[in-house]
Amino acid sequence: MPELNVFDQTVMSFIQTHCHNAFTNRIFPVITYLGEGGGFWIVLGLLLVIFGKRSGWRATGWVVLLAMLAGLLIGEVTLKNIICRPRPFQKFPSYGELLIPPPSGWSFPSGHSCSSFAAAVVILRRDKRFGAGALTLAAFIAFSRVFLFVHYPTDVLAGAALGALCAWGVCWAYPRAAGWWKERTGR
Repeated sequence: MPELNVFDQTVMSFIQTHCHNAFTNRIFPVITYLGEGGGFWIVLGLLLVIFGKRSGWRATGWVVLLAMLAGLLIGEVTLKNIICRPRPFQKFPSYGELLIPPPSGWSFPSGHSCSSFAAAVVILRRDKRFGAGALTLAAFIAFSRVFLFVHYPTDVLAGAALGALCAWGVCWAYPRAAGWWKERTGR
């Protein structure tokens, strides 16, 4: 992989050489599936919106969903189509057989990482008790993308940073917008 930057090349070579075994080859496709389309996080956000009124988690559910939406619009809709970076398995077809079906679309930034970190950072900001677990899952989902040779490490880092920024932005904007709405409508 000589045409990659040193960071991507070093990290990918290490992971592909030292992290694959029978257990990890089974578990990381399952972990990556949790982040598919932001599915796990969307379900979590919707459950919080639907059932979180009594516990005060309803607003957290909305903020999770809005942060993910912001990440989708910025990352998937905008950046991926401007940058157009091919995925590692496309650029290096001699790598071998993938452990998951080949994803479509461009590589930069990682949508799995963006949605996972958007949701996890919101959860961390709103309730630190659950934030560590959410961040751990987000990190495993992000790592799985490099492990499975469908993203470069810089894709994953950029996706995680974008998701975290969207989370911070929505966490800042949501109470202000909710206050404005309540002031205007009385609800």
